[in-house]
Amino acid sequence: MLISVIRTLILYAFIIVAIRLMGKRQISDMQPSELVVTLVVSDIASLPMQNTSQPLLSGVIPVMVLVALEILTSVIMMKSRRFRRLVCGNPVVVIEDGKLLQGQLRRLRMTTEDLFAQLRQQNIFSLADVQYCIVETNGMVSVLEKPQHRIPDAEEMGVAIEDNKLETVVISDGKLLRDGMELCQTDSEQVKRLLEESGVRAEEVFLMTLDGKGNYQIVRKEAS
Repeated sequence: MLISVIRTLILYAFIIVAIRLMGKRQISDMQPSELVVTLVVSDIASLPMQNTSQPLLSGVIPVMVLVALEILTSVIMMKSRRFRRLVCGNPVVVIEDGKLLQGQLRRLRMTTEDLFAQLRQQNIFSLADVQYCIVETNGMVSVLEKPQHRIPDAEEMGVAIEDNKLETVVISDGKLLRDGMELCQTDSEQVKRLLEESGVRAEEVFLMTLDGKGNYQIVRKEAS
């Protein structure tokens, strides 16, 4: 039993490192090659976990090879547009000026129900509102609404909006976060000074956010 637990922990840590090496993507954002590698890696890793008589390297080595192949494939795709098109395909326009391109849908083997479900997820409920709809290589849909249906931005309305810079978490559950402080271009001394002004100790803070202009919010820990 103990051997099984140890083997599982080792493989778990190894798979996390392998996935990190392949990059940060959600399942819905993965290209076909990335999704295939992820699924195969999970299958290979499960075999040594279940069968303790099987050498641990029989799971580690194939995973290393697959990760290396995926990294190599990614590098080649960056260098060669033709290779990327071969592996991932091209974005496909399925709606143009409110007109549904039936031939493109048949080419993608995509039903109208699937298309309209994705449109509704982007708060678009009428085909006539769409200027362009493009199915990306990862299967997600990008939509450009017709000009009269687009929400105007501040520049178009002639409204000046104050830039408060990036707001980040600088304290979480009583601990100062160096990454958050770097993002909002501050340091621990300034954070401690703000805490002193508020009469709060870092250990009492559940959450503190701070932006680049010095605006901050503090949420105290609730009494347990």
